[in-house]
Amino acid sequence: MALPKRRKSHARVRTRRAQWKAQGVTKTTCPHCNAASLPHHLCAACGYYNGRQILQPRTRNAQRPEAE
Repeated sequence: MALPKRRKSHARVRTRRAQWKAQGVTKTTCPHCNAASLPHHLCAACGYYNGRQILQPRTRNAQRPEAE
C-alpha cells in the first residue's frame, strides 16, 4: 500500500479541511397544500404523499385522551 513520502504540516491539512461548509436543508412545496416539506417525505401539514392522503393531520385543538 502506498504511503506519503513526507509528513503534511498542520497548516496544510487544516486549510484543506476548512473548506467544508454546512448547507441548509433542501425543502420543496407540497403540491396539495403548498406547505414547505422535505422532498420524498410525507407532508406534515396535510398528510399527503404522492397524491394520496396517508395520515390524518393533527389539529391543534384536538384533545388527547387523559393517561390513567
